[in-house]
Amino acid sequence: MTPGDHAGQPGAEARTGVLYGLAAYTLWGVFPLYLRLVRDVAPVEFLLHRMVWSVLLLFAVLATRRQWGWLRAAFLSPRAPRILASFAASAGFLSMNWFVFVWAAHVGRVVDASLGYFINPLLSVALGAIFLRERLRRPQAVAVALASVGVVWLIVQVGQVPWIGLALAASFGIYGLLRKTAPLGALEGLALETLLLSPFAMVALAWMAAHGHSRFVTGGASTRLFVVLAGPITTIPLLLFAASARRVPLRVLGLLQYVGPTLQLLAAVVVLGEPFGGTKVVGYGFIWLGFALASVDGVRATR
Repeated sequence: MTPGDHAGQPGAEARTGVLYGLAAYTLWGVFPLYLRLVRDVAPVEFLLHRMVWSVLLLFAVLATRRQWGWLRAAFLSPRAPRILASFAASAGFLSMNWFVFVWAAHVGRVVDASLGYFINPLLSVALGAIFLRERLRRPQAVAVALASVGVVWLIVQVGQVPWIGLALAASFGIYGLLRKTAPLGALEGLALETLLLSPFAMVALAWMAAHGHSRFVTGGASTRLFVVLAGPITTIPLLLFAASARRVPLRVLGLLQYVGPTLQLLAAVVVLGEPFGGTKVVGYGFIWLGFALASVDGVRATR
């Protein structure tokens, strides 16, 4: 079964969605380590390459599966304007999220970026309650409250508006909501998003190459290889996330999201050598406590 398929029973489908979500956030958690391999490539150029190589990979998968029926719905059906508008919006929020995170990693602020993904689950829970009328069980509400205390503590200790974290949280939270209510499946939806973005990316990359601003052209073979790998490294976790978002409530998806920033934080501190300690430990402790409570409650609810 691929991430775009649906399980037969509601319980099995929910468990599959949780596994897809854990896999996606684990891959995103170690993503800063990959970005270290392409640190010579400017964030804007890398973002453009992510769009191009992702759409090529996605259409190769679609060609293998002969899965083209969605194109009629997206471009020729009476619903086409609404579908295109929806995915143009999700593509915009996705590209914003990509750029801010890559830029943060490029300038050595992965710890600040991880804060955004700690805030994001709270926003996902709020969006689910406001727009999808999802309800929280009491342990989940307590978990969200504990995480909120941790986030507020971190914001106060920073002493300024944490714009990197807020931009990442808002862009990905809204993206998750749009994909949750999207009329296309995980694979088709991501293909349409990257298809809408790729023409602009190709034109920009051609201009950069013609004017000598492309590291992909001037760099070595290893640089080109790592840039091309942006396709699968970008596409696989997004497919897993989109498949998970269609199978589990946003409140569950929001709590799973703590896996990603926790791994990002560990990568930033242990491997990349970014500073972390003192009062920050207190804030992250509240967040991890909330995640532990939510995890225990999730296991009990599944049983």
